[in-house]
Amino acid sequence: MMKGKNRWLLPEGIEELLPEQAARLEQLRRELLDMYRSWGYELILPPFIEYLDGLLTGTGHDLDLKTFKLIDQLSGRLLGLRADMTPQAARIDAHRLQHDAPSRLCYLGTVLHTRPDGFAGSRSPLQVGAELFGHAGVESDVEILALMVATLELTGVEDIYIDLGHVGIYRGLASDAGLDEDQEACLFDALQRKAIPEINEFLGGLDLSTAQRERLAALATLNGDSEVLQRATALLEGSGDAARNALENLGRIATLASQRLPDVTLHFDLAELRGYQYQTGVVFAAFVADHGKEVARGGRYNEIGKVFGRARPATGFSTDLRTLMRFGNRDWPAMRKAILAPNDDDAALADRVGQLRAAGEAVIQQLPGQEGTFAEMGCDRILRWNGTEWAVEALA
Repeated sequence: MMKGKNRWLLPEGIEELLPEQAARLEQLRRELLDMYRSWGYELILPPFIEYLDGLLTGTGHDLDLKTFKLIDQLSGRLLGLRADMTPQAARIDAHRLQHDAPSRLCYLGTVLHTRPDGFAGSRSPLQVGAELFGHAGVESDVEILALMVATLELTGVEDIYIDLGHVGIYRGLASDAGLDEDQEACLFDALQRKAIPEINEFLGGLDLSTAQRERLAALATLNGDSEVLQRATALLEGSGDAARNALENLGRIATLASQRLPDVTLHFDLAELRGYQYQTGVVFAAFVADHGKEVARGGRYNEIGKVFGRARPATGFSTDLRTLMRFGNRDWPAMRKAILAPNDDDAALADRVGQLRAAGEAVIQQLPGQEGTFAEMGCDRILRWNGTEWAVEALA
């Protein structure tokens, strides 16, 4: 065993919160869950660990790489520590609830990643999110988008802008061009990096018509304000129905979102394909000015519940509560100090302590022989006997 080893160090990307931070985070947690409930979203508490095949089914390779894996010593099967709660919500909707009406579910809990995620580089995000199952229309996408914005606003995140894309546009154009799975994945990677010379070189080596090549290459440059949608409409003239229908769907979502969220800037990026492996429609992310990584993300994923017996339409978003607390600009009140109660077995003192705690005060009972100051205990008042009753007095 090594001497002098720093046993207090935590693994990279694993965080802990001290009392003041934890109190603020708990307040945010309660406020968010109350708000979700007011929108009709019901809280679920999925398990932290599941059989790996159920945890990863239909989610793509990226989530597999992020998932910690271990062997169950009871069954011998492979288990996974959840890296995303969205598949768990889909399983609960499809297999446990089995509603015909739309289901609105929300969740909040720790997830673990083998590699740092986009949310502030953490490997242990406190994931909070909401999912809407059972409705395929653009109205449910806009509801989820509005709830994501409300989440950011409640936590004090300012200067938000939303990045919108649609994986159906790329999928449709790739299908029109007859790309196989490997070619589609290679081009997808280059589009995510917006590596235009690499994209042009790759497309130049394929047996494509000029129009097909131009449409796929143009995706990397189709980003900006609403004018992007007009350019894309002209570009997709003559393409297949799938790509044009996806663009029309994106336009309808943008129109409704602009009406519902007039103070939020919308940005369009048709090469934005995060979650491409299991997203099936619109994808969106929230960004904060002067910060390069998203603070929340979401989109539509209609097929994820199929392996659980019901391929219901689904749309949702998620974020990391610690990230929101870090970027939020809220005026936090100072933590209320506690009252010190002396070490005394007087029944009247016990009654008074009970009354104060029932009224919401924190009362700390002094222990015999304890060391340290009252300030270290977080106390600024004390219970003293004044001759007639136990009264609260300020600590000098």
